[in-house]
Amino acid sequence: MKHSIEVILPAYKLNSRVKELGMQITENYKNSCNEIILIGLLKGSFIFIADLCRAVQINHKIDFITISSYGNNHFSNLDIKILKDLDENIYGKNVLIIEDIIDSGRTLNKVLKLLKLKKPKSLSICTLLDKPECREVDIIIDYVGFSIPNDFVVGYGLDYAQSYRHLPYIARVIF
Repeated sequence: MKHSIEVILPAYKLNSRVKELGMQITENYKNSCNEIILIGLLKGSFIFIADLCRAVQINHKIDFITISSYGNNHFSNLDIKILKDLDENIYGKNVLIIEDIIDSGRTLNKVLKLLKLKKPKSLSICTLLDKPECREVDIIIDYVGFSIPNDFVVGYGLDYAQSYRHLPYIARVIF
């Protein structure tokens, strides 16, 4: 299947917004005496969390969960698999989930249920991209980089069949 891409969020807008999110997170957690742990959902969030952790100006740890819900498709399916769980103990800690994109919310809902079982002090969500019109599960997102329409997007860590992650911008895939 042939496709092309069209830039919808250039690198300078991404960089500026990530810095703003980092300042908001810093401000909101600066007086907490509990440790904060940023948990990236791999693979798509790896570039976002790398940039965001440098913008968060308070001490924090980083951990990752690997989830699979797309495979090589351009649509999410109901088969959500946890491929790698946390290494850090989050009991009693402030946890901030870092997502690349939230559309239906099903994957994130599963992750939230898993993490709540580990009894963190707090559990918040930060996403670079939000597709609110696609939401099938009611989820409160504490920090949103950008709300976008229901397009399939790539770049800045997001992929299509493991391609395009390296792009420094977000682009819409035109199928």
